[in-house]
Formats: sequence, C-alpha cells, structure tokens
Amino acid sequence: MDISRHIWETRYRADNEADIQATWRRVAQAIAAAEAADPTQWSERFYGLLDGFRFLPGGRILAGAGTGRRVTLFNCFVMGEIADDLEQIFEALKEGALTMQHGGGVGYDFSTLRPAGMVAGASGGIASGPVSFMHIWDAMCATLLSTGARRGAMMATLRCDHPDIETFVDAKRDPAVLRHFNLSVLVSDAFMTAVAEDRGWPLVFPGLADARTVKARALWQRILRAAYDTAEPGVLFVDTINRDNTLGYLENLTATNPCGEIPLPPYGACDLGSLNLTAFVTAPFTADARLDLAALADAARHAVRFLDNVIDVSRYPLPAQAQEARLKRRIGLGITGLADALVLLGLRYDSEAARQLAAQAMQAVRDYAYQASIELAREKGTFPVFERDAFLASGFALRLPADIRDAIAAHGMRNSHVLAIAPAGTISLLANNLSSGIEPIFSVEAERRILQADGRYRTHRVVDYAAHLWQQQGRTGLPPAMIVAQQIDPLAHLRMQAALQPFVDNAISKTINVAADLAFEHFAAIYQQAHVLRLKGCTVFRPNPVTGAILSEPAGERVQCCGIEREAD
Repeated sequence: MDISRHIWETRYRADNEADIQATWRRVAQAIAAAEAADPTQWSERFYGLLDGFRFLPGGRILAGAGTGRRVTLFNCFVMGEIADDLEQIFEALKEGALTMQHGGGVGYDFSTLRPAGMVAGASGGIASGPVSFMHIWDAMCATLLSTGARRGAMMATLRCDHPDIETFVDAKRDPAVLRHFNLSVLVSDAFMTAVAEDRGWPLVFPGLADARTVKARALWQRILRAAYDTAEPGVLFVDTINRDNTLGYLENLTATNPCGEIPLPPYGACDLGSLNLTAFVTAPFTADARLDLAALADAARHAVRFLDNVIDVSRYPLPAQAQEARLKRRIGLGITGLADALVLLGLRYDSEAARQLAAQAMQAVRDYAYQASIELAREKGTFPVFERDAFLASGFALRLPADIRDAIAAHGMRNSHVLAIAPAGTISLLANNLSSGIEPIFSVEAERRILQADGRYRTHRVVDYAAHLWQQQGRTGLPPAMIVAQQIDPLAHLRMQAALQPFVDNAISKTINVAADLAFEHFAAIYQQAHVLRLKGCTVFRPNPVTGAILSEPAGERVQCCGIEREAD
C-alpha cells in the first residue's frame, strides 16, 4: 500500500536502503550482533522472522538498530520515583527531558508529592500539589516538540487515596492543559470494596494530620464522569497488577508506559514486539482456513531471543535505565492483526468463537515464549535477580502449565516478564494497514493524514488489510465476518481483553470506543465489569467536546499523546 511505503520511507528507512528487505537485513544483523556463538546464523533466522511482516518489532528498533546513531531502541520508560523535595523534583524533570530527547515516552507516579496546601517541612512554604508540577512536565514536553523531537508521550498516575485526587481527575476538563499527558488513577481493591459498600474513603498522605474523608461512591462517580466527558482519566487496577507481578518480591508497581501495556518499576523500559497473526492464517476466506499454531510457536521462540538481544545492543538515555533493564531483562512479546486474522478465519470479532480462537493463540504464544526464555536461561544464564520460589509463587506463574513451572524450577528464566500486547499502531500501518493490536477493525476504508518530517500532512486513502486481500482475490462486497469498531458492543471489547489477559504477564493496551450517545450508566458499567473480570486497566473513549471524535479527526492534529499513528509503545 502507498501508506505503508510512506511510513517506511519517513519513519524507518535508513540511508541507502532501497526497499524494506534492506531494513529487515539491517535490523536482523544488528540484533544478532549480541550472539557470541553464531551471529551469522541468527541474523538469517531473525531476517526470516521479519520477512513478510511476520514479526513487527517496536518502532524504535526498526528505526534505530544498525544505523550507527546514538539512539535508544526502547520506545518508553517509567522514570524514577519523584522525591518530595524541590531539588529532586527538578532532577526528575531533567531525567525525563533527556529520555524524551532520545525518543522515549515516559511514565510517572506523582503520588509521592505532597498535596496542595500542606506545609513543606524544611522551608515552611505551602505545597502547590502534584498537578501543579505536572504542568511543568507538560511545558517541557511541548518545548522538546518545538525543537523537532519525536512526538512526546507521557503517563501520569495518582493513587485513589491521595488528597489531590479530585484535582487530578478533573485536570483535563480544560481542553488547553496537560495535552501531552495520559492520566490514570491507581484504583485499589479496598477502594472498589468501599464503593460497593457505600463507605467513606479517607484521603491520606504521610505527615498530613487532618485527613479528609469523602464518599467512595461519589469519588468513583467523579472519576467516571470525567472519563465520560473528557476520555480521561483511565483506571489502573493496581492490586491486580501487583498480585500478578512475577517480581512482586522485588517491586511494587505504580506506573506504566504511556499506552498502559507495561507496568514498570522506576527506570524500567519497554522492549516490545508483535507477532502478526494474519501471517499465520492458511487458506484465508475458505472452509479450510486455520491459524497455523506450529508456525506461530516457532516465531514466538525466535522473537523472544530477538527481544532479549535488544537489551544488550541498545543504548540507554540514563545509566539507571541500563542497570534496570539488565537486572530483570523484561520483554513484551504480543500479537497484532487479531481482528483481521479473525476475518480471514470467518469469525466475527464479537463472537464467542473469536474469543476462544484468540485465547488459544495467546496461550500458544505464552507457552512457547516462556519455554524460549527457559532455554535462553540454560544457554546464557537467568536474569540476575531471579529467585525461583518467589517467582513461582506469583499470581501469573501459578497459572502456568505444570511442565513449564517444573522447567522454571530446574533452569530459571532469562526474562522476568515475557508478554505484553501493545497498540502497535504505526508498525501495523507499515504492515499494509493491519488492524492494530487486539483492537477491532477501525474502518474498512478511510482517509488518513500522516504527519511528515517537514511538519505538513499527507493524505492517504487506506483500506483495511482483510478487505484489501478479499478484493485482491476478485471478490465483491466485504468478507462475511467483517465488523468494525462502532458496530461492536462495549462489553464485547472487554470480553476480548479478558479472554487474553490470563496469558499475559505484563498487560494489554486496549481502548474501548463507544458512541457519543451511550448513556452514562452503561458507560460506568464497563469500568465496574473490568474490575470484576480482573483486568489490569480500563480505558474507554467516547467522542466529546474536549478531545473531539477520534474516528473523524486527522491523527496528529489533536494535541494528545499516544494517537493511533504512534509506534508500539
């Protein structure tokens, strides 16, 4: 497709590369350089993995690997804890600026900053609160963008019991502020219980004597009303995240990357790649259509090795980020093109059969990816802070098959985390306009305006991958299973996310698009159900006067981070 070539030429093509095969060759050789034994053999295997868009590494990997430029291959980071001290706050701001200068998005938990009105101990001054400092971060991001840096993306989180939570929740009702942030509330199980029982909810902070109590149900309604009116904040079910964490014995996770699929500790990084499910469908649109799970499993094994090597060949904006990555060797292998693959297989996205097929595919990716990490541990050693019994006691590890648990007990793991489902927006456009991540098909045909290097926009007519393949085969109309996002009930979105979450040790980036006229009560029920289904987070987008209609506005014209055209974060 024309848009695919344009994306390649403007985002990923290095000097003197005549075609995308040359890009794959460059990337394969660069990533294979981490192999001490036989880099040439692994370069060929990695090339085979990339060929035909079977595996789509994160955008920074495609753009940077093997170019000789001093760039990071990681798309996003969670930054260090922000100490409640003015000097340390601005040190954290500087670290964020340096990271974004290298092309990395950043996530922060602002819960450590004292609430507005609290007396600052050392100076006796009055604290202005975390949201006031977020405005400084937002200005920093805007300033970097004005220098021609890659589009900035930031995530801010705040605990649901922080005294400034109401200010945080309503911060983006003003359409002119915090446009470079995504906001998410850290929602605890205790809070959801208090909501269910209609109890009071104390807002607390260390050293704050006069804690205020609000009605939990009223605060929950305030969060949901803001999300209904402005599409933010999202919610992160922080206790579910930490119960599942295979490194729960070492870390307490309170922040994510900007798109939410990787909860990370301080200085943690996103090392992401997606297996393109459409590349593993045989005999599409026929009665014999099937997903080749054996080929998918083989690709998953090689993709784990590929992403593990990225840790060793990448540069890092900060030394602390390099240390964190090498101590735990977190990676995030996921899937993309799910909705298109379902159409090729004759399954409607909102059907039970589609959810079963998706779960079967993700289970296969989980099992073979974990086995690959175990094999790498035998060959190259475990990640340095691996502790067998504690790892196996985590919520996620307890769900693993017995043979995999036994192998971990015997040999360990090369990577602390292995799986994540990213939005995969730009890389799916590169792969001939695939449906991105596990999202439904956005639209069969659309006009897409893509931001160019000179700051102008170029308009492309795009056709969904499955519809285009159907037309190429000389068929008229649309495939029988074709269904687009606005035709899908919101709870069917949730059920797809819930079908896959048990097989993902990190998290899933998923936006539930709903109609502008959806009643608030039905909107609120989505979040309630997300908690019941034990999802790690929930983001719902309803067209609204503040952010507009995401389906109709050109990507890039909204001053909002993490648009659909972003690389996998």
